[in-house]
This record gives sequence, C-alpha cells and structure tokens, in this order.
Amino acid sequence: MPRDDVMRRGLRLLATAIREEPRIFLGALVGSALYGGMTVGIAEAVGWATGNVLLPAFEQGRTTAGLLAAGAGLVIAVSMLKIVGILGRKILAGMMQYRLMATYRRRVTRQYLRLPFEWHQRHPTGQLLSNANSDVETLWSVIAPLPMALGVVVMVVVAVGSMLLTDPVLALVGLLVFPLLAAVNYVYQKRMRPVAMRSQELRGTVSSAAHESFEGALVVKTLGREDDEARRFAKESEQLRDTNIKLGRIAGVFDPIMEAVPNLGVLAVLVVGSLRIDAGALAAGELVKVAYLFTLLAFPIRAFGWVLGSLPRSVVGWDRVRYVLDADGELPFGAGETQREGPARLRLDAVSFAYPESATDAVKDVNLAVPAGRTVAVVGPTGAGKSTLVGLLARLVDPRGGSITVDGIDLRTLRRGALSDTIAVVPQQVFLFEDSLRENVTLGDEFTDEQVWAALRLAQADGFVSALADGLDTTVGERGTTLSGGQRQRIALARALVRRPRLLVLDDATSSVDPQVEARILDGLRSGLRDADATVLVVAYRQSTIALADEVVYVAQGQIVDRGTHGELLARSAGYRDLVTAYELDTEDVA
Repeated sequence: MPRDDVMRRGLRLLATAIREEPRIFLGALVGSALYGGMTVGIAEAVGWATGNVLLPAFEQGRTTAGLLAAGAGLVIAVSMLKIVGILGRKILAGMMQYRLMATYRRRVTRQYLRLPFEWHQRHPTGQLLSNANSDVETLWSVIAPLPMALGVVVMVVVAVGSMLLTDPVLALVGLLVFPLLAAVNYVYQKRMRPVAMRSQELRGTVSSAAHESFEGALVVKTLGREDDEARRFAKESEQLRDTNIKLGRIAGVFDPIMEAVPNLGVLAVLVVGSLRIDAGALAAGELVKVAYLFTLLAFPIRAFGWVLGSLPRSVVGWDRVRYVLDADGELPFGAGETQREGPARLRLDAVSFAYPESATDAVKDVNLAVPAGRTVAVVGPTGAGKSTLVGLLARLVDPRGGSITVDGIDLRTLRRGALSDTIAVVPQQVFLFEDSLRENVTLGDEFTDEQVWAALRLAQADGFVSALADGLDTTVGERGTTLSGGQRQRIALARALVRRPRLLVLDDATSSVDPQVEARILDGLRSGLRDADATVLVVAYRQSTIALADEVVYVAQGQIVDRGTHGELLARSAGYRDLVTAYELDTEDVA
C-alpha cells in the first residue's frame, strides 16, 4: 500500500467503526457535541453574568439576590451540561472501543476455527496470538479520541462563526493553522507508517520466540540451552525495543509540533491584531475576544491531531487483522449425515495428498476399505504417511485427489459437526487443558460421572485418578504437566471412548504406556469396543497392539505395500517383518 494512501485507508477504517457501532457512536458524538457547545457556552454565560450582574453592581454599588442567583445559576447549569457531555463522551467512546475489540477478537478466533489445519501450520503461533490480541488492540486505538474530535466540531463552528463576525481578517489569519496542521500530519504519517508496521511485525516475532521457548522448556532445560534461548529472546526483544524507541522519537518530534501549531495561530492573531488596532480597524476588546476564541480552537485541533496521529498504526493493525479475516481455504461442508448407530464403514478411493512445501506426495493413490466393525492396524516406517492418513480421516485437511467416505458418504459433503459425532481420534501427541480431569474428558459435553468413570476404566486410568486427592476434580497443569506421558495418553483415550464413537482412530495412542498397562488397555479395548460395536483404525508399532487388529495394512512411502493378517505379513513381507521385530528387539534391549 502506498504511503500516501494511509489517510484514505484510515478514513475508511473510521467509517467501518461507525457502521459497526452506530448507536454508541451517535451517543458519544452527542456527548462530545454537548461538551463543545457548552465550552463556548461558558464563555457566553460568564460574559452575560459580567455584563448584566457584575458591572452594574460595580457601577451602582448594589445588586439583587435574584440577579446574583441568575448569574450563578446560569454558569452552574452550563458547567453541569458540560460535565454531562464529558461523561457521555468518555464512557460511550470507551464502550465503543472495547466492544469493537471484543467483536474483532471473536471474528479472528472464529476465522482461526474455520481455516484448515494446513493454514495454521504455515503461520507461527506467536503471530496468530499477536493478530488476535495486540493487532486488534492497535487497530481500534484510534476510536477513543474519534467522537471527541468529531463532536467538538460544534465548538469549532461556533467559535469560527463568532470570530468571522468579529473580524474576518483576524479569523482568516488564525485559520491558516489548519492547512499547516494538515501538512505536518502528512509528513508524520509518511514517517510513522513503515516504523509502525515493523513494530507490529516484531510484536508477533517476540511472541513467537517466547511461545517456542515455553513450549520447548523441557528441551531447553535438559540440554542446558537457557542462555542461548535468553540471547535469542533478547535479540528479538531488543529489535522491538529499538523500533518502539524510534516510534517514540517520531512522536516526540511531531507531537510538540502539533501542540505548538494552535499556539502559533494565537501568536499570529495577536501580531496582526495589534497592527489592526494601531490602524484603528479593531478595538482592543475585539482582539481579546478573537484571541480567546482561538484558544478554544486549540483543543479540538489537538483532538484531530490525536486521531490523525493514531491512524498510521491503526491502519497497520487493520492490514494484519484483515490478512486473517480475508484468508481463504475454509473447508467446505454440506448437509450430509452419517448413520446414527452401529459401526462405521470406511473407504478410501485413490486418495492422494501433498503438503504445500513438499515436492512429493505424503500419500499417493491409497485405496482402503474397512468394513463395519473391523479393527485394522496401519503399520509403516517413519515418514510412510500414517499420520497424514489420520489427519485426512479426521478431516484436518482434504485430499488433493480421490475421496474418503464414511457409510458411503464423502466427508466433504457432511454437515459441520457430523464427522466429529462419528469419529474420535486419539493422537500420539496429547493435549490436556489446564482444567479438571472431568472437564478434560468431557470437554464440556453432557456426560455423567458414571460414564466418565467407565471410560477411564476402559483406558486403565481409573486407578491413578481415584488415587488423587480430588479425583475427577483434580486440576492438571498447563498441557497436563502434572501427569506423566502415559497418564496423559490414557486420559486422551478416555476422552475418545466416553463419546462411544462409531469409528475410533488411534495414532500410536499407547506409545508412552508401559507394556503391562498397555496389555490391560488392549484387553479392555477388545471387549469394550466389541460391546460398543465400533470400527477401529490403529496406527501401531508394537506387536501387542497390532495383535488387536483383524487385518494389518503395511504402508511405505505414502502407499499401501501389502495387507493381510499379522502372521501373513510376517511370513511374506521382509520389510514388515524387519520393522516390527526390530522394534520389539529394541524394546527388549532397553528393558
């Protein structure tokens, strides 16, 4: 965007804000107009009281209580109206600003939920946090002074009108301040915008660096990289600091200039007015009146300056927020429904998928049919495409080619939420919220404690949960840090089982569980899933887990290489045999 375009973009932004909250803005504008009108009104009230109460009292040596009460009452009434205007302007302007912030944070968050998983993978978490927080805050920082700046137009109109009626020459001299202010603001915006944009970008960078350090705390501490991470964060923080200092220097130069411009107007009025008094074209009282009225203009001019000075950063925030709101790639949904009961039927026809940054397909021409009620194990080396298949089944992404159907219905034609009512996925990397164990299992859905305990028993998690002092009410740390890796996996498994899915997908979901506990989990799953009448797809390495399956699918380099029972593949597939036996040998060596 050209730098000269900041003003036009900023005005469109202000128009958007007004359309978003028209009633609150109108109320704030009325309050500001009342404040502006009463500011001039105080001068008129004091003038009336001086001319009709004070001067006659000095001349006559006496006055009446009625006149004194009338003069005092008029000044108090105007002052009270001015206070009402100030309160209305400030309160409603604040309401408008914070409502807009809340509205746009919700919109950004909803957009995050709509955008596909691959879009999120291309953007650092810190940047996404910055978009939803500091960028939205910066975007609407211009709103607080906006009603005041527009509302005091009443003050400007009244004061300028009075100045023109008193002496047009002095009025025109004083009003030269407006084009001067516009010129100063043009230069200010030209200098401010690129620095403001850099500052907002660095906020996201610093947030990303902090997020990575916190997420990798275990790696950082165990490898003794604290100093390196501190230096990395310090480097990003120092860049942000230097950029903000540069912003402060620019503001430090231009803010005093914008403050001084009205005062220059007053000086110009006094100089020209003095010359006109010498020429006999103006009375001294008229000069004082015009100078006083122009001092009233100083505040609305500064108010306009505050708005204009905030526009560059608000436009930068708007660009960064609009980048998220305008992002495309939302997964389409239809109106289709899966069956309500019984195990699901799963079918993949010529499914292919490639990540945007990859030159090769992660999954290529995969054809797989899983009959209802069957348990199928997917086995393959690292990088074979197993987790990609899981992501496709969960519809985190859509295939580039081919189709995936459940109960004969393409996933892309299902209504929003229909797939999650049918499929439950237990990933290898478990995420737990900083909440109670009950909420981590139910995730806010309506399940009874009996249903939760039944799922925990099936996942072999009931023992350690019941041993906790608060049981289901125990609050786990962020990401479940107060639990072991195996305990977290069992809670995640219970989270899926409590929903009694018709298709359960386990992505190496017992990798952190010791063999004895895993054996009990598998025994429970054999009986529990048979009773639940569910179809199961399990990504596994351990032969004990693979033994759960009715059929094994061996994948390599994104394709299905062989399929059959575990015994059949051991007998005829050297790659499969080497993979699963090597894992068992490694496990025995470690033991």
